[in-house]
Amino acid sequence: MAKRVLIIGNGIIGLSSALAAIGRGFDVTVLDRNADSIENCSFGNSGMIVPSHFAPLAQPGVIAQGLRWMRDPESPFYIKPQLSWELMQWGMRFYMATNPDQVSAGSRLLKQMHLASRDKYCQWQDQGIDCSLSTRGLLMLCSSEHGLSEEAALAEKARELGIPASVLDPQETASLDPNITMKVHGSVYYPKDCHLNPAQLIRSLRSKISSLGGKFVYSKHVTGWDEHRGTIHAVQTTSGQYQADEFVLSSGVWSDGLSKPLGLKIPMQAGKGYSLTLPDPVELPKVCSILVEAKVAVTPIGSALRFGGTMQLGELNESIDPRRLNGILKSIPRYMPKFKASHFEGIEPWVGLRPVSPDGLPYIGRPRGIRNLVVATGHAMMGVSLGPITGELVAEILDGQSTSIDLQLASVDRFKD
Repeated sequence: MAKRVLIIGNGIIGLSSALAAIGRGFDVTVLDRNADSIENCSFGNSGMIVPSHFAPLAQPGVIAQGLRWMRDPESPFYIKPQLSWELMQWGMRFYMATNPDQVSAGSRLLKQMHLASRDKYCQWQDQGIDCSLSTRGLLMLCSSEHGLSEEAALAEKARELGIPASVLDPQETASLDPNITMKVHGSVYYPKDCHLNPAQLIRSLRSKISSLGGKFVYSKHVTGWDEHRGTIHAVQTTSGQYQADEFVLSSGVWSDGLSKPLGLKIPMQAGKGYSLTLPDPVELPKVCSILVEAKVAVTPIGSALRFGGTMQLGELNESIDPRRLNGILKSIPRYMPKFKASHFEGIEPWVGLRPVSPDGLPYIGRPRGIRNLVVATGHAMMGVSLGPITGELVAEILDGQSTSIDLQLASVDRFKD
């Protein structure tokens, strides 16, 4: 009889894990706190697969930049001031993770995972998982000489890691994507980057998993664990108990709270982000891009165009701060002058809560002391980009194999002691 695996979380990480586990012969059930019609954090994001984003969020210079941004209510980054011991601990761990050696090691891990995920997406496409994958690369658009200089230095590090990158002047940038009018000082082009339609991806994954015998259970909030001497026998929910042989915790920002009754310590902050999608944009680029100084992602999704940004820490809710949205809208015409704020009137903003670890690396693996639990969470803005390889690594762990990528830096227990 096949081993029963219960996956808690219905986002890209949970679905990728479900698909990989089914491929290894496991009997898989996916359980989620939301109704099947509710869109999770994987739906409205920028849908980018980004080997270019190999550097962890925690890196030298980020804290100083963040403190400067805190003074601007429309800036791309904000931490809500509050008396929170957990937030202060998270901040101290973030600071300690910015040392160059740790950043360098984390970059090597993320580079490996991004490239492996990119390969996996191409395989999924051949297997009928439809997500409108586009492999045209990504442009880091710089509106200033300083921004281009910093991105060029990062491109040099990328090339050292084996990630191709080209520094382009304004004319070269324009020739790469003539569909869009750009006002930039230059750009860095990453040909290995890709983009896709995230909502289409999630729906296609759910359909594929169901067709292979996977089961879905919705509207079940996990309230506790039936655990004895290091073995979990069941999860308690708002309406009954669910038993399994193996459990996978991939509940995004909720994973920290759900894991505490098991004695785990996987610190996380919710990184609130927004996106706005124009159904009929005045111009439609072919290549996805990042507006570098504004930290805004721009993704063509079919005939629509999505703009996403901000990192707002310290709020575990989906309220919308209009000042952050205004910051996104004001920045777009500086790079793409054909767009005006009036084009976004009546467009409903989307908000998502990204699970952000203190060192910018995910948590993947079995925690000490719990023999039949795998944790897979903490991917921050990189859930879509790192989803397929994370699912494969989870399935390898469930199967008792050594993982194809060394996960020491992603240890679930790295903040426990």
